[in-house]
Amino acid sequence: MGARFLELSEVAAELAVSDSQVYHMVRSGELPAIKIGGRGQWRVERVKLEEYIARKYTETADWVRTNPLTDK
Repeated sequence: MGARFLELSEVAAELAVSDSQVYHMVRSGELPAIKIGGRGQWRVERVKLEEYIARKYTETADWVRTNPLTDK
C-alpha cells in the first residue's frame, strides 16, 4: 500500500503534468489538499487524488457525449 499523503510533485508525476499545474489545481480548490508543517507544505491524500481522477473521467465522458465528432 502506498503512502496516505502525496507531495505535489508526486501528484504531478502520477498525472503526467507539471508541478505548477498541480499547484494551481490545489490553490483553485479543484484538487483537495492540506497545508502542513511550519513551512506550509501542501499534501494531497491519495484517496482524494483517486476521487479527483474518477470525477475527471465522468466530466470527460459527459463532455464527449455533448461534443460528438462529426465528419464534415
